[in-house]
Order: sequence, then C-alpha cells, then structure tokens
Amino acid sequence: MEQAFAQGCLSVFACRRESARMEKQEFLETVLVNEMHSRTNQAIDPSALRAQLRDGALLETRAWLASGWAEGTDGRSFPVTNPATGDILARVASLGAAEVEQAIAASALAQQAWQKRTSHERAKLLRAWYDLIVANADDLALIMTSEQGKPLAEARGEIMYAASFVEWFAEEAKRVYGDVIPHPQGDKRIVVIRQPIGVCAAITPWNFPAAMITRKVAPALAAGCSIIVRPADLTPLTALALAVLAERAGIPAGVLQVVCGPSREIGAVLTASPVVRKLSFTGSTEVGRVLMSQSSATIKRLSLELGGNAPFIVFDDADLDAAVEGAMASKYRNSGQTCVCANRFLVQAGIHDRFVDALTRRVQALKVGNGVEPGVQQGPLIQQSACDHLNQLINDAVSKGARIVTGGKGHPLGGTFFEPTVIADATPAMRLAREELFGPVGPVFRFEDEAEAIAMANDTEYGLAAYLYTRDHGRIWRVGEALEYGMVGLNTGVISNEVAPFGGVKQSGLGREGSRYGIEEYLEIKYLCTQV
Repeated sequence: MEQAFAQGCLSVFACRRESARMEKQEFLETVLVNEMHSRTNQAIDPSALRAQLRDGALLETRAWLASGWAEGTDGRSFPVTNPATGDILARVASLGAAEVEQAIAASALAQQAWQKRTSHERAKLLRAWYDLIVANADDLALIMTSEQGKPLAEARGEIMYAASFVEWFAEEAKRVYGDVIPHPQGDKRIVVIRQPIGVCAAITPWNFPAAMITRKVAPALAAGCSIIVRPADLTPLTALALAVLAERAGIPAGVLQVVCGPSREIGAVLTASPVVRKLSFTGSTEVGRVLMSQSSATIKRLSLELGGNAPFIVFDDADLDAAVEGAMASKYRNSGQTCVCANRFLVQAGIHDRFVDALTRRVQALKVGNGVEPGVQQGPLIQQSACDHLNQLINDAVSKGARIVTGGKGHPLGGTFFEPTVIADATPAMRLAREELFGPVGPVFRFEDEAEAIAMANDTEYGLAAYLYTRDHGRIWRVGEALEYGMVGLNTGVISNEVAPFGGVKQSGLGREGSRYGIEEYLEIKYLCTQV
C-alpha cells in the first residue's frame, strides 16, 4: 500500500524503478510524485468535483493542524489526479519539515490533555466521528473513487469498513483493563495498568485511503494517544475529508493532524523525533525495513503491515463454484491492488483445468471502466508505472512457458486501465511467483499433493495472508496450521474485518491491527508495587 519517508528512502525507490519491481509504496514515490511538490503552482479549480458532493465542504485541500486548516509552506501544493481520466482534481497543501516539527510539538501538548479524558469521553467522540462517516458515506465514496479509481460500490464498501474500526475502538476504549498480581511478600501489592504510549504517527497507503487511516487512528485515539497522519500523495483528499468530519465530531485540535508533503522532509522528522513514540506504517517490505532502521535510534514501537505473496490453494475436493467465487473476491477487487490479494493460485492437478476454465469465464465477464459509471466492476490502476510492472511480469512469465488464457495487456480504454488477466502454466521460476503483482493478474500453478501445496505456499519471504479451499476438515487444520501466514481464509476469499487481528509474519510485518489486540499496540504496561 504508498510512501517512503526520510533520508535514503528515495534511493531505495530509485533502485526499484530501475528494476521495475513496483511494490505498493513505490507507486507513490515515482519521479512524477517527487517532482510535483516543487512545480510552479498552477491554479486548479476543484469546483467540478465539489459540485457533485452533497456537502462540498468535505473536499478540503489544506493541511489539518492543531492551529486549524493551513496552506502549504510558502504556498506550495501538489496535484491530485483522477486515474480514470487523467484530470487534475485539486491541488493539496504541501508542508515542510518545520511545519511537521510544529505539528509534533502541538501533538505532544494535545496528548497530555487527551489522555486525561475518561475512556467514556473518548468513546463518545469516536462514536460521533463514526456517525458522521456513515452519514456522509456517499460523498466520501465519490471523493475516493475520483482520486483512487476503484468502483463507486467498492469505495462505499470501504467507507463502511473504515467506519467499523471507529465504532469498534470506541467501545474498546472502555475495556483497557489492568491486572492485580499476588505479591510473593505478604506486605506488598502489585497492580498492572495500561497507559497511552504517547504521540503516534501513521503513514498510510493509497489503495485503501480511508480504512488504513481509521484502522490506525481509532485505536490510537481510543487509547488516549494523539496521532499525526501522513496519507499517500496519490489519495490525500479522502484523508482530509475524514479530518473534516473528525473536527465536526469534536475531536480536539492537535489530537488528530493530517500532513501532506515531500516524503523526504516529512519522513526525516517523523522517524528522528524522540517525541513520536509509535509509528504505524502500511506499505512495501522494502520501505518497512528502511523505516525500521531509521526508527531504531529513538527505539520507537512499530506496527508494520508490509508486502504479501498470498497463495490461494484449491484442492481436488473443493467446491469449485465457491473456490472461483472466493478467487474473484480475493484477486480482482480494487483492480487487484490489495496486500492480501491472491498472488498465486495453487490448484491441484485433478481440478486444475476446470478451475482455470471457470475462473476465465468469470474474469472475462468483468466490466472495466471509470468507477463512477454504473455497473463497472474494475477501475484503472493507480498510475502508469503499475501497468508497466504488470507488463514486465507477464512478459517474463510468457518467456518461461506461461500461457495467457485471457487478458494480459493494457485495456482498449487506454490510460492505466488493464485487462483482467488469467495466466496458466505458471511455475516457481517466474518473477510473478516471487513478486507482489498488485494488479488484476491471476497466475495459476499446478500441484500434485498436500505436501507440495504447503511447500509451494511457504516458499516466499512474505507471510501476510493465505487462502485454502477443501471439503476435508482434517486437511483444513493440517494445512491451515502449516501455512506460515498471519491470516488464513478457510473456504473464504474475504478475511478482513474490524473484530479480527490483521497482520503478518516473516517479511510481511510486525504487530496487529483491528480486534481487541489492536489497541494494545498503542498502550504501555506499567507495574506499580506498593507497601501495605
């Protein structure tokens, strides 16, 4: 999922551009995005999009700081483009290092007052924010589709998904419990309490521009922390609209701030600041490693939701219709631009051909187009570099014996639209077996038995999500437990919700988001010992 932040990040992305290995965050850090902050400002009229909203005030382009809505440093701004049309929607305020340092200082002041609020007071404000998000779901969805490209129905679904985290953590705020531990000496008592970790920062991606914010912000606020959000440059309008609603809900100034601007400047401040005690990042493993290294000097707590290479395993005894339905949901939603997308279809030999045929029919029926048009099921990719990445992976696969069953190239609509694709005869020697596709391309691999399926599935540095289809309950447990992944869908292709812990193992990251475990990421444990 969108940005690199500090000295050294840009060189990482430069190398990845040269090799065309476009992970989620690299999309954001192309030369175009890095240059756009320094361009001569050009007047852009956002009235066209604003006129389509029921509440035009939700289309905000200024930064949200403790002092209020702010223009960019020296009037700097950068353009936000509609990936379906290429039109510039608006220009967004671009902040520099000095403003971010001021935001951190303001966040520290705000956090001191915020943590003193009772859990019920914090819960009430979060609930008010939730209610406003739900009430404005249609406008928020239109803003999201305009800047991100996903179909309007998917965008609205994401808004409701985003809202669910605010509702969930509004209640979890009331359940931050401690412990009483018997002391080995009779004249002493031990009490364990949980306290907010302090000022937090969140670096969020473009592929889910609302949900990845609320999944980080809601638990932080519920725990009594303040937080600074740096959204993706490609999709800042959704983040700023959420900030508008947070202000209306009564969340105090400085408790939530949204800053946009050059990744090098902002990242250098966020990672180096000793005041920022927690950093939550969703994006590529490469950038996660860089941020982890940069945060080591101040021993920050990190939550890292990084890259994936999800296997989607279909055994001979699987319900074929259910498996194909799950494959469509897992692989082709959001144009395949999700970290938990099925990256590899591993299909047992006995059902392989039928699965390929059935999947191909469904994929060929997908309607591709501008996400605001009725009936569209797949929008554009986020930008041209994403298409280039897919073309290179497909060409590599074909050169090594893969067969394009359907799709396999740019869509006749042009621009960044890409044909929904199925590839057969994929093998582990191909790049698409190892690299995150992040697009509507489904490679199908063949396996013979359970042991081979497990070995193929685990043959990756990643460990975020996996999927498994079988009618054998014993196999469900054997394979499910053997898969080296943080999340496993058993006969389902949709696994994420607010009540379950989201996160990976191995090179897919650290920590968990959502669920009752999610708030723990923003709490410190303190042990109090008293003499009686």
